[in-house]
Amino acid sequence: MVQRRSKKNRRNLGRRTWAAGNKKNNRGAGSRGGTGRAGRKHKWTRIVKYEKERIGKPGFTRWGASKLDAINLDLISQKIENSKEQKPSIELKGYKVLSDGLLTKPVSIKANAFSKKAIEKIKKAGGEAITI
Repeated sequence: MVQRRSKKNRRNLGRRTWAAGNKKNNRGAGSRGGTGRAGRKHKWTRIVKYEKERIGKPGFTRWGASKLDAINLDLISQKIENSKEQKPSIELKGYKVLSDGLLTKPVSIKANAFSKKAIEKIKKAGGEAITI
């Protein structure tokens, strides 16, 4: 038959330290052993030395490579709809212009990148695509 253990508070009743070693131990946030308020780093040197795959995200990105936000031609045509200029111009830093939609007016668009079809549609509408 399995021997049952008595509860910790029943076992340690009457003992000075309640099975916590030194009387200073077991006092809330105490006994951190020289690490101050920081607590313990859980076996960090082992992780750094032997289990490097745990640190960071998987995969890699090229240094200096930045991802551009995408914007479609239909959004650009919505922005230009109410303009009274003959050939309005838009500057889109950090964007790549994609070819979804149609342009109703000739526009000069300055952006970081354009898709091939977007350039064709812009020129067909009488506008110009300028790469920054």
